[in-house]
Amino acid sequence: MEKAIFAAGCFWGVQLDFDKAAGICATVVGYIGGHSLSPTYEEVCSGTTGHAEALEVSFDPEIITFQELLDIFWQCHNPTTLNQQGPDRGSQYRSAIYYNSEEQRLAAEKSKINCTASALWPDPIVTEITQAGKFWRAEDYHQKYLEKRHITISCH
Repeated sequence: MEKAIFAAGCFWGVQLDFDKAAGICATVVGYIGGHSLSPTYEEVCSGTTGHAEALEVSFDPEIITFQELLDIFWQCHNPTTLNQQGPDRGSQYRSAIYYNSEEQRLAAEKSKINCTASALWPDPIVTEITQAGKFWRAEDYHQKYLEKRHITISCH
């Protein structure tokens, strides 16, 4: 089992999109990349903690590769809007890949170059590629938020 962390706007829709893929063992929504300890949803939403809403994915690399996770990431949000996804605005909604190893970093950078070259997105990609730090699990009511409400399409 390996882990990957992605930020792609509101974490509810990101979780729903990744949960559909075979080989995903578990997903947890939470916060990463900020400066305060034990951030709450309200603090992160204020934009003052520096955290991004993110998804930690536990996956079986024998079934789904990190590259396949990157493909889901590029397709589940708009990586060309700085600190924004749809109506959600603020640095907490930034596009970012938080790598856990040198292999993940290299794969993420190559994937970003390939995505740019593919012209999938006509505007420049602003996705950050950053070493993962402390991941803070979000409050329980955020876990599987859309699934609990029987919503089957992403909010992205």
